[in-house]
Amino acid sequence: METFLEFLREVLKGIVREVSAHIFRKNVLENKKTTPRRHKQKSDSQK
Repeated sequence: METFLEFLREVLKGIVREVSAHIFRKNVLENKKTTPRRHKQKSDSQK
């Protein structure tokens, strides 16, 4: 029983890490994608 609970804890830790990493990557990538687009639009309008 103890071994099963330890295994379950490790699985849940892994799931939480992966989900938080996915959310973090998604937020960072969205921020990086929107910023260059805005710069390109500003540089195009200034020319």
